[in-house]
Amino acid sequence: MPATLLRIHPENPPQNRIQQAVEVLRKGGVIIYPTDTVYGIGCDVTNAKAVERVCRIKGIHPDKANLSFICYDLSHISDYAHGITTATYKVIKKALPGPFTFLFEASANAPRFGGVKRKTVGIRVPDNQIIRQLVKELGNPIVSTSVRESEETLEEYVTDPDLIYEKYRLLVDLVIDGGFGGNTPSTIVDCVNDEFEIVREGAGDIEQYL
Repeated sequence: MPATLLRIHPENPPQNRIQQAVEVLRKGGVIIYPTDTVYGIGCDVTNAKAVERVCRIKGIHPDKANLSFICYDLSHISDYAHGITTATYKVIKKALPGPFTFLFEASANAPRFGGVKRKTVGIRVPDNQIIRQLVKELGNPIVSTSVRESEETLEEYVTDPDLIYEKYRLLVDLVIDGGFGGNTPSTIVDCVNDEFEIVREGAGDIEQYL
């Protein structure tokens, strides 16, 4: 059965449409959604079968997947990440919401993708009201990986929600159209050693927050 295409206003997401997307997630569904960078593919982080499905769509094995997850804010970050110093927390608090993925030492409560305990965990708090309200309503983080497959991916196929829908409509349960997305992924910053080491240059400039 083809996925539903759900159009949601990016600035003022209607609660009934957010709720419609949340219900898909609660039933173990996989959705595509806008962020402040590229569109993402994700599911409820607590649903192992849904996580495995996300991995299959991306063609990666769950125990080798470097999946990050999206939080509404930093209030529950200590549930998943360990060893965050006050100095590091102050920096990420200034930078978020924003186009960054921060890597931290994983806590004992961090999700196990493919049953494997992770050494690190990637945290995202995008500057996008649709996905943040969705996560807030769900009550759990959402596993996140981008629809952008490679540097060679044609821009329109990862930025235009209608084209994204055409490509993924038989693979996912819901595609949220929140307007055109970007083509530059988040900047990945490794904070494990209480430093800010750039793993991947992306849309965010961490230097302005240091």
